[in-house]
Amino acid sequence: MNSNPIRHITVDAHDPLKIAQFWAQVTGYPVDDDSDAEGALLRSPFEQSPGLLFIPVPEDKTVKNRLHLDIQPPTGTRDEFVDAMLSLGATIYEDHRNPDGTGWVTMRDPEGNEFCVERSAGERSAS
Repeated sequence: MNSNPIRHITVDAHDPLKIAQFWAQVTGYPVDDDSDAEGALLRSPFEQSPGLLFIPVPEDKTVKNRLHLDIQPPTGTRDEFVDAMLSLGATIYEDHRNPDGTGWVTMRDPEGNEFCVERSAGERSAS
């Protein structure tokens, strides 16, 4: 197989468009023009990389995700990225940062879906 068979990573949401706009800020992926309350798509700008699709569901999130995204900040530091996510409405769920600068932060998006923020590539190469 020469191509990625995963087209989208799908996330349940109460408000697909609102949560897609949050994740557009996280990833830099654009929100598809046809997105609305019935489904919102973030198209990956990278060839062979899946998009993120947000679909409406009536149920609340009640347990830990069985799948989550690990985010490596494309610029800056892990801690700067965590601060930026907090300003967009994310919350810290578990803080796994270590005194030596290693570790990660498990966060929740505005609807409670977990994601982890790791150190940036620059931080990794510096240690």
